[in-house]
Amino acid sequence: MNTISTTAAVASQPQSSRGYRAWLLFVLVMVYASSFIDRIIIAMVGQAIKVDMQLSDLELGLLGGLAFALFYTVLGIPFARLAERYNRVRMIALCTAAWSTMTVLCGFAGNYVQLLLCRAGVGVGEAGCTPAAHSVIADYYPVEKRASALAIFSFGVPIGLLVGSIATGWIVDNYGWRAAFALVGAPGLVIALLVYFTLREPVRGASEKKGYVSGDVPPLSAVLRRLWSKKAFVHVAIGTALVSFSNFAINLFLPVYFVRVFEMSYTQAGLLFGLTTGVASLIGNAAGGFLTDWAGRYNKRWYTWIPGIGFVLAAPLYVAAFMQTSWIATTALLLVGGVLAFLWAGPAFSITQSVVEPRMRASASAILLLNMNLVGHGLGPMFVGFASDAFATRAFTTGTYALECPKGIPMAGASDAIIQACGQASATGIRYAVLTCTCVFLLAGFHYIRAGRYVARDMA
Repeated sequence: MNTISTTAAVASQPQSSRGYRAWLLFVLVMVYASSFIDRIIIAMVGQAIKVDMQLSDLELGLLGGLAFALFYTVLGIPFARLAERYNRVRMIALCTAAWSTMTVLCGFAGNYVQLLLCRAGVGVGEAGCTPAAHSVIADYYPVEKRASALAIFSFGVPIGLLVGSIATGWIVDNYGWRAAFALVGAPGLVIALLVYFTLREPVRGASEKKGYVSGDVPPLSAVLRRLWSKKAFVHVAIGTALVSFSNFAINLFLPVYFVRVFEMSYTQAGLLFGLTTGVASLIGNAAGGFLTDWAGRYNKRWYTWIPGIGFVLAAPLYVAAFMQTSWIATTALLLVGGVLAFLWAGPAFSITQSVVEPRMRASASAILLLNMNLVGHGLGPMFVGFASDAFATRAFTTGTYALECPKGIPMAGASDAIIQACGQASATGIRYAVLTCTCVFLLAGFHYIRAGRYVARDMA
């Protein structure tokens, strides 16, 4: 068996210094921020695309959900297997360049089908990034610091949301949705160059207390058997899929909700979306990682109890938020509920990285991401889109919805009464669609709390 002495390998590598690790984590956070805003940009430009291309909410949900998630999840495991064998840093750089290019091309799409294909291209590019990044981070940080490091990496989500949503909303109001795709995608090409020229591939297993790591890559079947044997991972995976269903579904349509229910501009909706979801995920990710690392020193069960309790408490706050008639009250409740709903990322990925061998890590992350994104990102937005169309149809009482207000857009030359009724029906539809997703937080909480029974044994 080919073995590598971890101690000797790390000692010979200057890039394992604290300064280099901080730079690496900073660059990977920028990568993740770029990927996340490119992933959810449809949330900000969705209403503008809907009006321009005459789309239903279901078609909008498909564009923001399954068109991206299908390729992202299906290709995630093959790319992760490549990451177990080849240079992960180069893979991250190439994938960043690929998805950024496809995001720019979305702005040049001439019709809905072309836009779907470009969104699929974004999914292909992003499929190779996160598992490889998780594996690289795990090789620099030991298990007792890993949740914190992965939580910092997850800061890319709130940074992307906060900066991207505010900027995108302003761009849509002033230059249109096509310019938004081009201006949001372009910075990713610069970040790809930073990755390629400033980061270096770490020794696999360098952070492990064991003195060596096998050079052989285990087959995928071995990774699956290993994960299936860890009941803590199984419950965490189910809970993560469920909370992702709610989070992706609600967040993709949240700017749409602000525009329809509170009649905001895209700039205003982007600002509130960034402040609620971005700030909430920033605080939640940080708190989840650092709290579980701290509490986990005394009892490993806190790795799953903390996010599980957070989900249970978030559900009623989200219900209350979407029943408000004041945008201020809605924003405040979403901010608090969002913090509780985003406690999971650091603990979940730390558990995933800790229950497998070093050369299984990228594959293990890809399996969790497949489960999370196919159910969450793929099905969540489509469900809300379908439910929104259905609720809006029932709420429209001034004639026939399909004739007077097809796909939620009033016919040309419609009377003021029809225009008003159409707007009210669309607002009612999206309100009740997102409300239906909030109960899923309770199911996610159950599985995370249940995982606490097994997590100490499985992470040993």
